Amino acid sequence: MEIKKLLFVTKFEELCFDALKSLLYLREAALDHVVFLNVIERDRVAMQRGTGYRKDQEVKLRETANIRFIDWAENLFELGMEVGVYIAVGSLVSQVIKASEKEESDLIVIGRPHVGVLEQLYSGSDVTELIRRTAVPVLVFKHMSENAKTLEKPFERPLLATDWSPASLKAVEYLKGLKNVIEEINVIHVASDKELKSFSAMGIQKTRKETRKKLDEICDIFENEGINARSHVYIGDPIQEIEKAAREYQATMIVTGSSGKAAWLERWIGSIPRTLTEKSIYPTLLIPPEKNKSSK
Repeated sequence: MEIKKLLFVTKFEELCFDALKSLLYLREAALDHVVFLNVIERDRVAMQRGTGYRKDQEVKLRETANIRFIDWAENLFELGMEVGVYIAVGSLVSQVIKASEKEESDLIVIGRPHVGVLEQLYSGSDVTELIRRTAVPVLVFKHMSENAKTLEKPFERPLLATDWSPASLKAVEYLKGLKNVIEEINVIHVASDKELKSFSAMGIQKTRKETRKKLDEICDIFENEGINARSHVYIGDPIQEIEKAAREYQATMIVTGSSGKAAWLERWIGSIPRTLTEKSIYPTLLIPPEKNKSSK
């Protein structure tokens, strides 16, 4: 799959033009259209202001966003790219879904969620809700260091964490379409204690070999596309081991499939994709299962 149209969702303070610039090298992989979206959320604006929601605040926020987008668009026009703009009032997730479906985007880019513990528990993060309701991959963009340095090429060395789910297999197909911008892919599976057939050395090695064989088959798919790929088996806590692998192989992003589990289950027991989006320092590309398409 090619990335021809990108939906860039921004609140400005957490996702700025420098982040977009780091994604423009996707033009080598067919990108030619960027759609900007800024959502004014009445409840959150009122909470931040502490004075309730006022219409004049909405007008000011709209005009501020419009000024920023005009400046950004001029930069893209100079590169010969197409640009679209949405400034909407309402629920963030609903407006993202609406714009993505209307524009038929190939990738949604959004900033790291900033949500309190209690709000996460009862309502779930915006990214969690978004990935449940869309069939479009979602890139949670993050700055890689304390001084807010932006990666120049986030797709250059992705780390694909797979659990053999349909969404993980969809991720393989998605990444194949980016062969012109990917330098190398590291494919890993983190085995849990339950996956080990026994606690004997022979049993553990058997599990490792079986898993490695499945990973090598995925690597062969990438190699056939001209993408360098290496397979790795890790054992332990999935989040910790994925982060460890990302550091060891100098990954520029983490890619994983999302299960699309029910919202209440996601809130109470969490998920690997959700934890990675909220806790990992790496940009995280979430691939939803096909069945999520048109889900409301």
